[in-house]
Amino acid sequence: MTAYDRYVLFLCLTVFTLLTAFFSLLIAAIVQLTLRLIRSGAEDAAIQREAEKPRRCRGPGAAGRSVWAAMDVLLFLLLGLAVFCNLSGSVYPAGLPTPRAVKSDSMAEKEPGNTYLYENALDDQLQRFDLILIHALPDEFDLKLYDIVVYEAGGVPVIHRIVGIEGPNEAHPDARRFTTQGDGVPWPDGDAVEYAQMRGIYRGQRVPYIGSFVLFFQSPAGWLCALLLVFAVAVSPIVERKIVREKQRRLERMAEERTAGRERDGAGVEK
Repeated sequence: MTAYDRYVLFLCLTVFTLLTAFFSLLIAAIVQLTLRLIRSGAEDAAIQREAEKPRRCRGPGAAGRSVWAAMDVLLFLLLGLAVFCNLSGSVYPAGLPTPRAVKSDSMAEKEPGNTYLYENALDDQLQRFDLILIHALPDEFDLKLYDIVVYEAGGVPVIHRIVGIEGPNEAHPDARRFTTQGDGVPWPDGDAVEYAQMRGIYRGQRVPYIGSFVLFFQSPAGWLCALLLVFAVAVSPIVERKIVREKQRRLERMAEERTAGRERDGAGVEK
């Protein structure tokens, strides 16, 4: 983790702490006000109407709860995927495909000057924000012309196509050198790529647009939203149970008051 990443993480945690404190105080004030209204009887009519509804009509219903649950699961899956991609960095476990989000447009279109794309019907372009699977790198001499590989240049991962292979020679007798290029770029990458720089190979599995959510959750704003989402998911059931219990107690109190009122009326009639 770089110094900048540590600074961003510290800043996000600080902002999250402040926002959590603010929203905690705000939620506590709202809950206390709601409880006071319930206890004072100001909400009796609404509570009675809600109690008289058939059980199936109360709240959002099973379908509504299922939709919210599915959305929560999806958001947490995307968050987990983003965290995994962020923590795994340039590590690509052998035998396990690794998800990665495409960050640039260099492989999105066919540059007209790259005739090899048309001659070989290479239509496996990658769009920005695609979520792709990167597989373990094969043996150096199993790599072929036009394979799409991930390699590192200056610590930055690049996913480009192999457009030239230089076999072993006097300059590098035991290794090959690879020329790579983006499909949408009219010129090859500056330096030849060595096998030791490569991290994985793309074999065609991609999901459009999902990478945008992964990249968002990898950003400072995404971290902050994720933390607030976790906070909201944790706090909401507690607040809801507290209010529901208070409403139930108020209903019981209302029933007791009605019973006491009928008894008083009955006693008055007997007299």
